[in-house]
Amino acid sequence: MKRSFVVTAATLLLLVFVCVPPGWADSKVVTLTFSDLFPATHVNGKSASAWCKEVEKRTNGKVKITYYPGQSLTKGKEAYDGVVNGLSDLAQSVLQYTRGRFPLMDFINLPLGYGDGSVSTAIINEVNDKFKPKELSDVKVMYLHAHGPGIIHTKDTPVHKMEDLKGIKIRSHGPTAEMLKLLGATPVAFPMPELYQSLQKGVVGGAVFPMEAAKGWKLAEVTKYHIMCRPITYSLGFFVVMNTAKWDALPPDVQKVIQEINVEWAQKQGKVWDQADIDGTAYAKSKGGEMIEIEASEAEKWAKAVKPIQDYYMKEAKGRGVPGDEVLTYVLQLLKDSKAGTFKSKYLAGGK
Repeated sequence: MKRSFVVTAATLLLLVFVCVPPGWADSKVVTLTFSDLFPATHVNGKSASAWCKEVEKRTNGKVKITYYPGQSLTKGKEAYDGVVNGLSDLAQSVLQYTRGRFPLMDFINLPLGYGDGSVSTAIINEVNDKFKPKELSDVKVMYLHAHGPGIIHTKDTPVHKMEDLKGIKIRSHGPTAEMLKLLGATPVAFPMPELYQSLQKGVVGGAVFPMEAAKGWKLAEVTKYHIMCRPITYSLGFFVVMNTAKWDALPPDVQKVIQEINVEWAQKQGKVWDQADIDGTAYAKSKGGEMIEIEASEAEKWAKAVKPIQDYYMKEAKGRGVPGDEVLTYVLQLLKDSKAGTFKSKYLAGGK
């Protein structure tokens, strides 16, 4: 009996070595952490969580990611450095939260008349691919994305002319803060998760954000007027990045799969922003919100008033040693192409 058992065990062991694919026995599951600015219930939180699951699925379980939503691992403004320093392996947050850290990528915040989120997302990824900014070289970029047209929203004051903005405290960051100054408003900076309460308590009288946030952050509950001035709509850049050492430690085949997913997710994310703007607009109207379209002649005045921001961006970029003038020329052409229907990008669904 004992001899029979030994022979059987030996046979089973042999079968294991014969049947298991080469390298499988030596493979290890890589476990990673993902810190997210967005709450789990937000459309962008759901998108990030789905990305994590897709990576696990398409790497056949070689990579498993623990997802931490709602700033539960690192705060939004600390998320990028958190990845660099290993507090999390991956993170999603806003480039503008660390002002001055990303001088080249500040182009996305300029009031250039950005259209939908799909185009804005494609543009920010194309710029990253073309110019390979050093400011993002201390991480591995998974993908970038950018929301649809950012506009001004006010709590109590209807705005039809530039003069109506005078003295209103409006939450904003970076170039949008400069834009508001030129329009006569008073910019105030703080993170998005603090905005609802600040509007509710009257700390600020308005904010700039895309219509998505009217529902996604429930801001339609604390704002009544939603002011669309199309020539000066801006966007906001978001990053999904990974610790460089953790990326470099992944097998090449795993890296290839993740990079494929990243391109797909940029396309998906653009669509997410577009639908979220549609949903946000409907939600704002359901809360009694008023959509105000600035008339063309008045909109031209606004565009002229904020034009110096482009010069400011180029000057600041030059001082930091980055090609802001080249980036701005490139982006303006892409925006022109998008309005003409000739903009094509692998980051757009269907490549066009």
